[in-house]
Amino acid sequence: MKSSINTPTNTPPNSHSPSTLLSTLLSLTEKSIIPLTAAGVKSGSKLFGAAILSRSNLTPLTVATNNEQASPLLHGEINCIQQFFSTLPPSTRPPTKDCIFFATHEPCSLCLSGITWAGFNEFYYLFTYQDSRDLFGIPHDIDILEQVFRVPGKGDDEQSLRGRPLYNRNNKFFRSKSLADLIEELELDGEEEKGKWRGEIRRMKELYTGLSETYQEGKRKGAESSSVWK
Repeated sequence: MKSSINTPTNTPPNSHSPSTLLSTLLSLTEKSIIPLTAAGVKSGSKLFGAAILSRSNLTPLTVATNNEQASPLLHGEINCIQQFFSTLPPSTRPPTKDCIFFATHEPCSLCLSGITWAGFNEFYYLFTYQDSRDLFGIPHDIDILEQVFRVPGKGDDEQSLRGRPLYNRNNKFFRSKSLADLIEELELDGEEEKGKWRGEIRRMKELYTGLSETYQEGKRKGAESSSVWK
């Protein structure tokens, strides 16, 4: 018998194919999130964005980007959740269990908690923590999870501790996947299609490289931000 700790208890079966999710989320990133992020990084905010979509038809309900000029807590995901609850009338706002959450970058500890407390039980992300660190020079997600939350067990040494996942990606609260994971779920005979989507992700990374250069240049010039961790 499978333990419920590994499976979200309130997440309905996904009715959308991996290719539909990939197409929707990458298009949303390019057409809606990146333009917001481009303006944000010019003002000193990081290049993280997010969106909340209706699970039934994948219509975007809220799209946001990081706004650390206003508050160090307004990461892209938190800003998106705040807007979801503050701008959508309660009478028309769907329950969070009927939504899909998307983050351009794998959510940090703050945003994982925000997603969980808000009741979103399914989320996807484009870039991993390692991408944030290695491609964009932002290592804080990994550092905080390692230093604050990764508690050594009896007999752990540094190597075994580092071998542990930084968080449980599938648990009783949510299930999460990277877009790379979705690519691997495509049909086994779909290598050509997999190659197409890997190419789209590479193209998206190139777009974010430009945003990262703007952000890093702003840091060098002392762009204003309320964030402690630049």
